[in-house]
This record gives sequence, structure tokens and C-alpha cells, in this order.
Amino acid sequence: MRAVIQRVTRASVTVDGRVAGEIGAGLLVLLGVARTDNPESASYLAEKIANLRIFSDEAGKMNLSLLDTGGSALVVSQFTLYGDTRGGRRPSYIQAAPPEEATRLYEEFVRSMRALGVAVETGVFQAHMQVELVNDGPVTILLDSEKTI
Repeated sequence: MRAVIQRVTRASVTVDGRVAGEIGAGLLVLLGVARTDNPESASYLAEKIANLRIFSDEAGKMNLSLLDTGGSALVVSQFTLYGDTRGGRRPSYIQAAPPEEATRLYEEFVRSMRALGVAVETGVFQAHMQVELVNDGPVTILLDSEKTI
């Protein structure tokens, strides 16, 4: 799994003119699922993100996690994180999981985040979405469950 994590003061996702998910302070998580991912990938990444210390403490240092701050997460599926442009100018998405498998693992990731105590809002899987956010910092982190070492 790949995730682009952005620390936000607010974020929302809209589908067909209606807000599907909206949060205040917390994390926007753009999540891509690979063919090689499994439930362990989802739980590993959820735990990593929930405990990632990228929020400021009283001294202004990034020492607090999403769990420490009580912030929310807006999780939006994004298969384009597996776009491969090495072969030309049009991305190939061969590494992305097929929709049925990606849906299952996306939902497993959301369940894992909620089980950790994170309030989670979501987009709509496979829908055309508009994502709005105010990046706080800016802080943007890239994570890949395959890069655990």
C-alpha cells in the first residue's frame, strides 16, 4: 500500500456535488492498493499512520501523533499512486490491485484505523471525487508498506 499523508486543518471530499466525507484537524490520507498487498499491509499502514508523530507539541516540535491529538482522518482511495511512467508518458496501472481486491483492502485499512480509535471519514471508492484541503505546515509524508526497513 502507498499513502500520501497530509496534515490538515480541514479537508473534505465531494462526489456528484455532495460532501461524502469531511474532517477538521487531522490527516488526509490518499491510499493506493497494490496487487501484492494483503490485510497485514493494511493494518501495518494504519498503525504507522495513527502513531506517526507529525503534530506539534506545546514546544512547537513534531512529537505528537494523530492518536495523541484526537484528530480525525479522511481516507480517500487513489489507485493513481501506482501509476508507472517509466515506459512512456501515459501511466500504466498494472501494479494497482483490481477493484474488488482494492475495495476489500481499502475497507480493511479504514477498519484498522477505527479499531485504533481514530475517527475516520471516507470518500467513495471508484467515484470521481473532488478533494479540498488546507495543508497545515505544509506537512506531507509518503509511506509505502513495502518499504518497512
